[in-house]
Order: sequence, then C-alpha cells, then structure tokens
Amino acid sequence: MRSVGVEEELLLADAETGAPLAVAGAVLAAADRAGADDQREHTFEAELQEEQVEFATKPVTEMGELREEIVRWRAEAARHAATAGAVVAAIATSPLAVQPSISPGHRYAWVARQFGMTAQEQLTCGCHVHVSVESDEEGVGVLDRIRPWLPVLTALSANSPFWQGEDTLYGSYRSRVWNRLPSAGPVDVFGSADRYHAEVRAMVESGVLRDAGMLWFDARLSASYPTVEVRVADVCLDASTPVLLAALVRGLVETAARQWRAGEPPARVSTGLLRLASWQAGRSGLDGPLLDPRSLRATSPEAAVEALCRHVGDALADAGDEHLVRAGVADLLEHGNGARVQRELLRAEGDLAAVVRDCARRTTGDTGVEAARGRSYG
Repeated sequence: MRSVGVEEELLLADAETGAPLAVAGAVLAAADRAGADDQREHTFEAELQEEQVEFATKPVTEMGELREEIVRWRAEAARHAATAGAVVAAIATSPLAVQPSISPGHRYAWVARQFGMTAQEQLTCGCHVHVSVESDEEGVGVLDRIRPWLPVLTALSANSPFWQGEDTLYGSYRSRVWNRLPSAGPVDVFGSADRYHAEVRAMVESGVLRDAGMLWFDARLSASYPTVEVRVADVCLDASTPVLLAALVRGLVETAARQWRAGEPPARVSTGLLRLASWQAGRSGLDGPLLDPRSLRATSPEAAVEALCRHVGDALADAGDEHLVRAGVADLLEHGNGARVQRELLRAEGDLAAVVRDCARRTTGDTGVEAARGRSYG
C-alpha cells in the first residue's frame, strides 16, 4: 500500500472582521512553545505571506487515519492562532481586500525581489498531496501519465471564488494567481528520470529560479521525500475533501505506475491543451463545463469526474478506497465544492466578513472562532 501525506496552507484572519492578519510569526512561536511543553515537535511552517501558515500530516496508508491527522492539525492551528487573536480558515484566497506581507527570511526576500508584484499578490492557500513511489524512474513514469487527469482535481477542490472583495467568476482563482509564476503549471512528458533531472538543473541554472524548490509544476518529484507531489488543489473547507483528493491521487499514482511497468506509453497530449484544461477547471470548478481528460473536448463536470473515477477504479478497489471516493464525489457534485459554498454563504449572509467567519467554523468547528474572540475581546 502506497503511503500518502497532505500539506495544507491555511488563511489567518481576524475573528470578527474576517480580514487577513499577518500573525504567522506569533502562531509559529505558540506552536514552538506548545511543542516544548509537550516534548514533541510540531508540524507547522511559515509560508510566503505572513497571513498564512502551513502544516503537513505524517505519511499514512489508511484514509481514516489521514482524516484524523488533518482534523488534529487544523485544531492545533486554530489553538495557536487564537493566541494571536486570529482564526484559521481553509479557503484558498481571501474574500476581503488585503495587501499581503512577505514573511521574513533570505529566501522569501529573494522571491519578492525576483517576482515583484506576482510575489506580492501570492496570498493563496493550496493543498498538496504526496504519494510514495519506489524510485525516481517510477516517479517520472507516473508524472508523465497523470498529466491529463490533474485539472479534474482542481475542479473538485475549487475554493477561491473571491479576490480583493470581488467575485472573480472563477471557482479556483487561486489556480490562476498561482500560475503567474514562471515554473507553475503543466509540463511536457519527460520520458526518464535523467531527463527530468536535466530539466530541473537547466531551469535552476537559467537564473530565473533560485533553487529546485521553486519548480512549482502541477506535479513533481518531491525534493525532500520519496514521493510524487501533486500541487493542483485548492485547500478545501471540509476535512473530508482532502482525504477524497488523497485517495484519488493515490489511485492515479498506482494506475500510472502499473501502466509504466507494463510499458504503456503516456497519452500524447500537448502542454498547450493541458493549460486550456487547467484554465477551464479553474474557471468552472464543478459549476460549468470541463475538458474531458481523454479527448480534451468540452464535457460536463459529472462526466469528467466519472471518467477519472473509472480510470482509477481498479487501484481504488485494491486499496479499499472505492466506497470513500464514490461517496465523496457524489456529495461534492450534489452539494458543491468550497466555491459554491462560499457564494451561497454570501447570498445568505450578505457580506464577505460573514463568509470568512463561517468558513473558519467549518474548518475547525466553533471552538477556534470562540477562542480567538476571547483572546481579542474577552
């Protein structure tokens, strides 16, 4: 059974106004103190902007355990954020207007200088899924074969309809902002691990990127772990959705690895067409047409998601994940992803601050919101 881990980036916001708060340093300091008291290490890290914080789960093989990890670390993030008068919200862009603050450190300062306004605007929160592979050769074989299927994951996870106080008309506007970076997005077929690593070296040696960690492909070999890392998803409101994504990504990795071992070539899909599929997924989410991963022609979101489920069906069944995926997909198609939920909240509540407050409650339960209010105003 392939192990799976998830990284989530969470927005830090004021418990009352919903405005993003640049308090990541205080949140990480609180996590450090709690870890010292408990004699254990925490899993939180800084991100590019001080209005966000990231955590990573441990690698697991059972999806139930993965959900427990996500729920646990979201709750811990909320507890530490409350010490700074903030809540955490699993939303991929801030609904309210914000001028983000670049986090301290030489690497982030380099990013700010190199990428200018693109870096300044990068207050986006994603969900990254890691799945174990046996070697770089197998990993590159997987990368080459999962390319057409990744936009469906963007559509399922879409949770960023608002930007600077406006409805963008996109389901995942995060994906559009993120893809402004020079190395982000879909890539060509590599064919071998040697060619993959040669491309990485050439991109770093170009001087446009500082190091290999700035290869922000839709999917890549992890620089730190023996995994394939899929990076196309928005962070998701409900903790069950990243579990669904992880099960689907593991299914994609296992299916692609079997194809690679059997000598089946990757689909001949141009990177240009994949960029269109990625754009369409970000635009529509689950509320409009997607491009069929096999034909790259317009189809319904239901048909595109069903094609993905069928493609990975054998791998899901072998892992015992078929029921979880089918139930999770049915729920998203019926009730909507985070983008639809946020828009429904705005219609019901009438203002974006209420949207953020409700999303914070959905992220961690009422406890995180009440704790932050008590810290700020009690």
